[in-house]
Amino acid sequence: MGLLNAKDSDSNNELATNFYFPSSKNALVIFTRNPELGKCKTRLAKTIGEKSALDIYKYLLQHTAKVSKKTEADKYVFYSENIIKQDFWKSEVFRKKLQYGYDLGARMENAFSELFQLGYEKVIIIGSDLLDLTSSHIEKAFSSLSKNDVVIGPAKDGGYYLLGIKKLHPTIFKNKAWGTSTVLKDTLNDIQNCTFDLLEELNDVDTFEDIKPYQELKKFYNTND
Repeated sequence: MGLLNAKDSDSNNELATNFYFPSSKNALVIFTRNPELGKCKTRLAKTIGEKSALDIYKYLLQHTAKVSKKTEADKYVFYSENIIKQDFWKSEVFRKKLQYGYDLGARMENAFSELFQLGYEKVIIIGSDLLDLTSSHIEKAFSSLSKNDVVIGPAKDGGYYLLGIKKLHPTIFKNKAWGTSTVLKDTLNDIQNCTFDLLEELNDVDTFEDIKPYQELKKFYNTND
């Protein structure tokens, strides 16, 4: 499960400026945090330790990659820190970019803006920490954008795991307490003048309570806890 090698450093960030010609009208963006010990799933790590939290995050990334590969769209991975040339986000499937911006909202807005400028007509961003996510959720989201301005996949913690739009709506990305239970509510307030669709509510993985229902994750931590 080696996702990050020491040799894969800033030198690979030249990929961030690569220009890609669209091969589809649809683009799927996966926002991912670089899987580094102590820097991901920090709330989960407080309960099960940094190593176990990292192992679980890598498992979640692999699940997201598997689900995303099935999607009929151009696929982009936006890394949080460094672009990794050799990992399981295979370059023949996933185009690689780097997130930039002062907070999550700015980073998402910049990613959407970049892809719309490339000529995509529908762009969807998903997170990378949902075991419940399936390719059907993504396909339904793209289909929904044929009839709606915005599509959102609500998360049980009050945020969202998926956001899809056909043009920029700048207010969506501003004045949010990112990572809190108010994000979805505030976002819905921003799109009252738009047509929108809500997908099935799913559970993203941030805390120990979030991982308890998943038998496949028990191998990564002490089941006596």
